[in-house]
Amino acid sequence: MIDLRSDTVTRPTPAMREFMAKAEVGDDGYGDDPTVNLLQEKSARVTGKEDALFLPSGTMANVVAIMCHTRPSDSVILGKNAHSWLYESGSIGAVAGVLPIIVGEDGTFTWEDVNANAKGGDVHMAPTTLVMMENTHNGGGGIVFPQKWIVEICEKAGFWGIKTHIDGARIFNASIASGKPAAELCAPVDSVSFCLSKGLGAPVGSMLCGTRDFILKARRYRELLGGGMRQVGIVAAGGVWALDNHVERLEEDHANAMVLARGLKDIKGLRVDLERVHTNMVFIGLEKDGLNAFEYAARLGELGVKINAMGKDFLRAVTHLDVSWSDVTRAIDLFEKALA
Repeated sequence: MIDLRSDTVTRPTPAMREFMAKAEVGDDGYGDDPTVNLLQEKSARVTGKEDALFLPSGTMANVVAIMCHTRPSDSVILGKNAHSWLYESGSIGAVAGVLPIIVGEDGTFTWEDVNANAKGGDVHMAPTTLVMMENTHNGGGGIVFPQKWIVEICEKAGFWGIKTHIDGARIFNASIASGKPAAELCAPVDSVSFCLSKGLGAPVGSMLCGTRDFILKARRYRELLGGGMRQVGIVAAGGVWALDNHVERLEEDHANAMVLARGLKDIKGLRVDLERVHTNMVFIGLEKDGLNAFEYAARLGELGVKINAMGKDFLRAVTHLDVSWSDVTRAIDLFEKALA
C-alpha cells in the first residue's frame, strides 16, 4: 500500500529504533530522565526559546499553551479550519474554557483581521487574550504562514497585551519551504508547539517551547491533564534522533508532493492548484460527474493507495518518510485508473 493519508503514519526507521532501545532513562516526574532533558534542550535551542516541555501529543501541547496564556471565558483568535478548532475534540472550549474566534479565508490572516475581530473593553464580551497561528496550515493545504504577517501580528498584539502562539506541528516543513531557520520563524511569538510524530518520523510526542516561566506553568497543566510520564526517555529518544537526522530530509517530501501534484494536474477529472503546494500536502479536487471523493478514495484503496477524502469533492494526499519517489509516480497512474 502507498499510504498518503497523513505524515502521522510514518514508522520509526531501524536506526531510530536502535537509538531508542539504547536510550538512558530516569523518572521524568522528578526531572531525572536524561534523554527527555536532552530532547527539551534541543527543542528550546532549535526554536530559539528559553525552555521546552515534552508532551504526549500535539493536542495536549496546544491546549496547555492556551491554558497558560488565557483564563476561562477569554477568547482566542484562530485561522479558518485551525487544527485547535477543527481536530482537537473541542478541547479549546471543553478543557481550556475559551471562545474561539475564526478569521481569514485559507488559514492565514493579517493584523487587520485580528484587529477587526478582537474583543475587549466591554464587560459583555469575552476579552481576546491570545492569537494562535498555524504554520504550516494543515486545513489550508500545508501552506506556509507569511512571516511578515506573523511579525506584524505579534508586534501589535503584544502592544495590547495579547499573547501569541504558533501551532507549529509542521514548523520544520515551513522552515525548509521558506529557507528560514525554525528559530527565526518562532522568534516573534510567545510560545510554539511542534510535533515529533509527523514529518519527523518519531513514534509519538510533541514539544512546547517558550520562556522558563511559561514552561513551569505548562508543566503544571500537563500534570493536571494526565500528561506526566516516568521512564519516557525511550520514547523521547525518537525525538532526539528525529531532530538530528530527519529535518533536512523533509525537502524530499516536498519534492515528491510537487511531482504528485504535477502528475495529477494533467489527469482529466482532477483539479490541483500548484501554487498552493508549498510543502508535503496536495489537495485534489474531484470533477468527475457521478463520483464523490469518498467513493473515489475507496476505489483508490482497492488499487493500493490509502488517502483521505476531506469533503464530498476533494481529497488530501500527504507525502512523508515512508513514501518514495517511485511510490509517487506509481500512485499517479493509480489515480487515473481509479477514475476509469
